Amino acid sequence: MSDSTTTSRGAAWGVWLTTPALFVVAVIIAFGGGSQIRPLWDSIPILITGWAFAVNIVAWVPAWLNRSERFYDAVGSITFISSILIIGIMTPDLGARVLVMLSCVGLWSLRMGYFLITRIRKAGQDGRFDDFKKHPIRFLNVWAMQALWAVLCLAPVLALADGSPAAGLDIWALVGLALWVGGFLVEVVADQQKRTFRDNPANQGRFIQTGLWAISRHPNYLGEIMLWAGLSVIAFPLLMGWQLITLISPVFVYILLTRISGIPLLEERADARWGGQSDYETYKRDTPVLIPFTKGG
Repeated sequence: MSDSTTTSRGAAWGVWLTTPALFVVAVIIAFGGGSQIRPLWDSIPILITGWAFAVNIVAWVPAWLNRSERFYDAVGSITFISSILIIGIMTPDLGARVLVMLSCVGLWSLRMGYFLITRIRKAGQDGRFDDFKKHPIRFLNVWAMQALWAVLCLAPVLALADGSPAAGLDIWALVGLALWVGGFLVEVVADQQKRTFRDNPANQGRFIQTGLWAISRHPNYLGEIMLWAGLSVIAFPLLMGWQLITLISPVFVYILLTRISGIPLLEERADARWGGQSDYETYKRDTPVLIPFTKGG
């Protein structure tokens, strides 16, 4: 058997095993973040994990049949919103701390869902999905990744709702909330600046380098990382033992946006479109990738 055949078969198996692997990772995080007093069948993190994957796998069926990603972002928003509603129903005594965290997630979900849905309605399609839509299992893996994204982002919230629902606010909560608000505002402002720029016919074919985009090439992603880090800060002092595994939430968001599906893809597209132009090369050289006022970004 040739090395190329072995590699090809390995890649094929990798495609088929991706969704189960993502589900196992989510369950491990959920199990670690769950309360040590609740039985497994009454665990909020486990329930939300199952719910998130069920919603996205069910949504994948019509998406594949229609070869469409148009409601992908809507399903992502629905996953978050329905999850916090389930948490509220299962936790009668939420407490100020969990209530603040759920409110933050709800506000972010509604805003992000509206922004992404209106964007794809205007664009008509999302080029990121072109290759995935050619193969049903690869396309399924994209939906499974969205489910994992929801579970890991919610992990600190799930841990507190499952074990410390009546906890009040303290300095950690206030600092975390301030970080969340700062990140949320950065994301909202950056997205609006880019939308305004693109809606101006005079900017057709040009890249944005004004506003927050003058100090970071991806300020919206910076805001996204900040706000999820803020929720982890709110949860941190009440996490015990294996629940500390839920602090992977902002780390996962950072890796996803800077190493996998966010910045690398956008940088590649930008290089293909504007690479070689003096103004773009100057902007790329002088503007940090992510963190303002740093050389390495």
